[in-house]
Parts: sequence; structure tokens; C-alpha cells
Amino acid sequence: MKLKNAVLLAVIACTSQGCVLTKIASVPMRLSGAVVSIVPGVGNTAHDAIDKAAETVDDIPI
Repeated sequence: MKLKNAVLLAVIACTSQGCVLTKIASVPMRLSGAVVSIVPGVGNTAHDAIDKAAETVDDIPI
């Protein structure tokens, strides 16, 4: 059982590096941008700004 837990912890640690961490931050940003884009008038402008910020988060070298 201890070996199984150690292997599971190692797998989680390996997958939680790099782009996975930035995706955890950028995916909610993109979802909120999609919801905001429904608002008439300013929705598309806000969506574009949020999407640009999410792109910046994705480009962070972790």
C-alpha cells in the first residue's frame, strides 16, 4: 500500500508541473470571458481582453 501511494504521489507531482499549472489559472479565465461575451455592446471587448490575459498566463515559463 505504501508503494502504491508513493507511485501515485510521484505521478501527481510530475503532471502538476509546467503547463498544467498555467492551465489551472487560464481555463477559468477563458470560461469567464466566454460568459462575458454574451453581454451586448461591451461583451466582445471584455472577452478579447480576458483572452489576451489568459494567453499571457499560458506563456509564463514554469
